[in-house]
Amino acid sequence: MKTYLDLLRQVLDHGERRTDRTGTGTLSLFGLQARYDLREGFPLVTTKKVIFESVKKELLWFLRGETNTKTLGCGIWDAWADAEGELGPIYGHQWRRWGAPAGERGLDQIARIVTQIGRDPSSRRLLVSAWNVSDLDKMALAPCHALFQFYATGDGRLDLQLYQRSADLAVGVPFNIASYALLLELVAAATGRVAGFFVHTFGDAHIYLNHVDGVREQLEREPLPLPRVELLKVPDLSAPERFDLAPEDIVLVGYRHAPFIKFPIAV
Repeated sequence: MKTYLDLLRQVLDHGERRTDRTGTGTLSLFGLQARYDLREGFPLVTTKKVIFESVKKELLWFLRGETNTKTLGCGIWDAWADAEGELGPIYGHQWRRWGAPAGERGLDQIARIVTQIGRDPSSRRLLVSAWNVSDLDKMALAPCHALFQFYATGDGRLDLQLYQRSADLAVGVPFNIASYALLLELVAAATGRVAGFFVHTFGDAHIYLNHVDGVREQLEREPLPLPRVELLKVPDLSAPERFDLAPEDIVLVGYRHAPFIKFPIAV
């Protein structure tokens, strides 16, 4: 995970000190990019523990089109949910029910992508967006990972590029890397392809000022060999109600990591 550690160093050494929505303050750079080859291992950060079980649960929750924390199975969205656990039309709704009122059918961007990859793999329109301007005011949190695009090669590889408008490098980004790498693995499996490159493109990439000490501690650690992910069955992405992949169907093999680092969450 040298690529991720280089991002941390770059922002720590050259970031501009800025105010932010949470009032915490950040060091920030704009327009960075990182690239991970999934054929060399699954890009799960090893210089601290990342809770992969939560990564799996959140991604599967998105792919079921759900937006209520009561069906999530972990507490990572609790700080933004209302008293009933609702978050509004966030990622899962936009991915699988774009344009529909809450709970109703809409445009299923994920199913459409799978179909497009099969029918026209060289298309330059293999995009999924969570940035629905008409819904932003209804969301508990505007999408940070806003847009992603697939690229299918002639030799059977599938790549994915994510545009992340706002990136909390210490807390959120290790989770985002794992989540979108896993999404690439799932879509590659569903389309009969091999997961290749995950390209992570950033708008505002930042380190919160109260994360700096933890980041310095992490940068003193040596990265360990990457784990790998095994899927026990091929996911059906044709509709959210047909998507029945469970966390136990995704197996993380060989994950060795340094101790967990506790970073405060800026809400």
